[in-house]
Amino acid sequence: MWANILAFSATAFFITIIPGQAVAMVLRQTIMSGPTAARLSVLGNSTGLLIWSSASALGLAALFRASPIAFEVLKWLGVAYLTFIALQTLWSLRNPTDEFELRGNTAVNLGKAYRLGLITNLTNPKAVVVAIALLPQFVPAGFPIGTGTLIFGCIWTLISGGSYMIMTFIIHKSTSLLTTAKARRILTIVSGIGILVLALGVAISPSH
Repeated sequence: MWANILAFSATAFFITIIPGQAVAMVLRQTIMSGPTAARLSVLGNSTGLLIWSSASALGLAALFRASPIAFEVLKWLGVAYLTFIALQTLWSLRNPTDEFELRGNTAVNLGKAYRLGLITNLTNPKAVVVAIALLPQFVPAGFPIGTGTLIFGCIWTLISGGSYMIMTFIIHKSTSLLTTAKARRILTIVSGIGILVLALGVAISPSH
């Protein structure tokens, strides 16, 4: 069992740091709303991982195998949500240059930040694939598949949440050095366009 846990932990870490919807969310939240909002979004994302892991343990994989259209619907919900976030990010550039600044010390809408992370995860096809296709593969033979899937789901959540918390800290410290409004606007443009590219990637990816 421990060998499986170590192997899965390494796999989960590399899956977590691969650029995707969650990484884009962490980048966007840290830059646009500050580290507090980013951390709350990470908590929302972690909640989504637990939801998918629990659903997988209860037999969600069978649903997607029986109804491919269910995964297709989820995929396009993810595309739509990514596009919305990207356009919202780019729309913020309409603010006057002198008002575009770090918001790390300002009040944030706690519920909104948390919901952003949760929805980002629940509409993320990668999270679904990992939960229904990868988690069960690491459960040792003879171990209850449902219990094992849930255990590995919890490990996945801890690794993902911890990695994104560290990423938030690094991004915040880095962007804090970019004190000019021009630099902040460039970061926002790159973030918005990057999320649009991710949306396109999800849209053209083959269905499972």
